[in-house]
Formats: sequence, C-alpha cells, structure tokens
Amino acid sequence: MPSNHLNRINEDIRLCMDKLLREVKDPRIHQGLMSVTACETSGDLKYCKVYLSVLGLEDAKALKQGLKSASGWLRRELGQRLRLRNTPELTFVMDHSIEEGAHINSLLASLDIKTEEEPEDDAE
Repeated sequence: MPSNHLNRINEDIRLCMDKLLREVKDPRIHQGLMSVTACETSGDLKYCKVYLSVLGLEDAKALKQGLKSASGWLRRELGQRLRLRNTPELTFVMDHSIEEGAHINSLLASLDIKTEEEPEDDAE
C-alpha cells in the first residue's frame, strides 16, 4: 500500500505529465482527447507507470511509438519541474476505463425499461 508521500508524488507526476503531453510536438501523440488517469510509482522512485485514456484514438500503435520516442524528453522535463531525488523511468499504459464506461452508459440508455405508473386517485 503506497504511503501518503508516494501518493502525493503520484498525483504531482500525473498533473505534470498531463501538462507535458500537451506540449509534445510529435503529431502521433495528439490523437483525440487524451488525459492521464493515474500514475503508479515504485517505492524507490525508479519506475513509473503512466495510465493514459484517449477518447477518439485513431492509431494506437503510432501513439505508443510517439510516446516511446518522447519519453526521454518527458522524463527530463519531469525531473526539472518536480525536482525529485530520482526521476522515474516512464512506462505508458493505455487505460480503456472511460471508453468502457461510455459504452456501458450507452447500453443502459438504450434499454427500454418501463417504470411503474402511479395510480391516479379517483376520489374527487
């Protein structure tokens, strides 16, 4: 279970990565609406998994290649902005939870559920 210190670092990395990903100039990365949903950092701050959710993803393979090529720059910028003792090595993981939630929401909206109608009072 992560400590409060590690939780704060994870949240700081998440916020910083969200801003940094918008500054990357590689067109392979800018596909649809991207957000950083979570970060998991190891206890020694050597490794960090960055969970990304992309709504309207066109080419997942190109996105992963773009993220891999930009990971060095992202790591350097992250180290300069957060001033951590160790700047973690970044690993990007696709998070499909928002897409799955939207799909479930559309399925629930398409159901034809009739609600109980309240009986009308005839006592006038």
